[in-house]
Amino acid sequence: MAYGTLYLIPCPISDETAPWEVLPAANREVMDALDYFIVENTRSARRFLSKTGVARPIDTLEFRELNEHTAAGQEVEELVKPLLDGRSAGVISEAGVPGVADPGALVVEACHRRGIRVVPLVGPSSIILAVMASGLNGQSFAFNGYLPVKPPERAKAIRFFERRALTEGQSQLFIEAPYRNVKLMEQLVQTLAPETRLTVAVDLTAPGERIETHAAGEWRRRPLPELNKRPAIFIIG
Repeated sequence: MAYGTLYLIPCPISDETAPWEVLPAANREVMDALDYFIVENTRSARRFLSKTGVARPIDTLEFRELNEHTAAGQEVEELVKPLLDGRSAGVISEAGVPGVADPGALVVEACHRRGIRVVPLVGPSSIILAVMASGLNGQSFAFNGYLPVKPPERAKAIRFFERRALTEGQSQLFIEAPYRNVKLMEQLVQTLAPETRLTVAVDLTAPGERIETHAAGEWRRRPLPELNKRPAIFIIG
């Protein structure tokens, strides 16, 4: 029996964005054909599929969760097992694209190891959108995930990535839990050298989207954007 296919299904970055505004029609055709979904959160995945108007009744679909609590190994192998029996699956993350800063990478790795075809579908990535709109180096950039939470360690990390950005010319991207954005922004502005550029991209694809790039010295002279509990990407360059 031929193996199934693992489809990586993007979803809108913002809850305020309708799926049809940012996703191609071809994605809908794939979702209509699937009845098995590996998701970060069942409730939000069901809501997303309902908004897209998939052909099958939501109650007839099977959802199995893959999130930060899923252990690599047997748990992931169980998620892959239906594909070995010829059943295709769709991976849906909480926002954006699966597998990037996302636990979906675990099931993707398992599929590659088993020789199962993996197909990424087109959709919005906050990382790429932020780089596109930053005006910083898009030829060489690195996504570094989360910085340390404790201020002394975070300051050390900021200086490390600043040196890399300035000496190697490589844009340095990172994110933070939305409720800690304000403290991170304040520390960035105070820690970076005045001439170092900092991009802040907030609420990408949502009505309140705001993307600004200024030198740290300029940021110190202006009111900082309202970042509390808003998804954001930060870039040093």
